[in-house]
Amino acid sequence: MGDNVIKLDYVIPGDDFSVAGEASSNVKKVLNQLGIPPFIVKKATISMYEAEINSVIHAGGGNAHVEIDNEKIVVEITDQGPGIPDIELAMQEGYSTAPDEIRELGFGAGMGLPNIKRYSDELEINTEVGKGTTVRITIRLKA
Repeated sequence: MGDNVIKLDYVIPGDDFSVAGEASSNVKKVLNQLGIPPFIVKKATISMYEAEINSVIHAGGGNAHVEIDNEKIVVEITDQGPGIPDIELAMQEGYSTAPDEIRELGFGAGMGLPNIKRYSDELEINTEVGKGTTVRITIRLKA
């Protein structure tokens, strides 16, 4: 890839589970086309998907910005949702503020943020209650 940086931008539509996950699915295709090793594609895709679904469930959608260079994949998902009042609590497996109707669809099991942390090499969460959240995920291409 040389010194090129590939930049991808997606709008994540809110409250529409039929298209939820399209951005991460598209990024998966791009990573595969670039010949990125499958285990790294998996880490990037799972962590991005979880952040994408969180923005659909909790924030009415948002925006995804992805940058891929020869050292790392950086995924940034930004929303103007309600923010996360207690990040430490939200990072606990099984903790969820998703409404029942979302859980009945099979989402909102409280594994989103824990899975992002598990599959990313670096995770930054910037959130302000009433303003929104930015989740920045970094996946390194080299050990």
